[in-house]
Amino acid sequence: MAVINAPESHVKLLARLMRAEAEGEGPLGMLMVGNVGVNRVLGDCLDFRGIRNIWQMVFQTPGGFEAVQKSYFYQRAREKDIRLARKAVRGERYSPARYGLWFFRPVGPCPARWFGQPHSGRYKSHCFYIPSPADCPRVYKF
Repeated sequence: MAVINAPESHVKLLARLMRAEAEGEGPLGMLMVGNVGVNRVLGDCLDFRGIRNIWQMVFQTPGGFEAVQKSYFYQRAREKDIRLARKAVRGERYSPARYGLWFFRPVGPCPARWFGQPHSGRYKSHCFYIPSPADCPRVYKF
């Protein structure tokens, strides 16, 4: 059962985003990027108010993803990436991205806070950041 409504075209879009943002982090890193994307659709909070679907989340301006500005993002989704995206849409969550709304790849160590939000952990090259349950209760509901 999906935790967000996502037609197949949106699942493929999420798969392309996950690959473009985190292919070098392997399947788990890609799933964590998917977790952040799904949380942004679920959350309806902070920087992501009014985001109702994957397409809006991927192409949000400002606040979207750098990957959409690169040609690599626009390659067709691969079947193995689509399977990972379906897992994210079904609500399979992985720490430190379980409740994450933000991630980035710093040159050095992860800052304790990013855009005012606390660091929840690092996976390989990416640092993940979470909102408080009070600010984004819907992210913490399921």
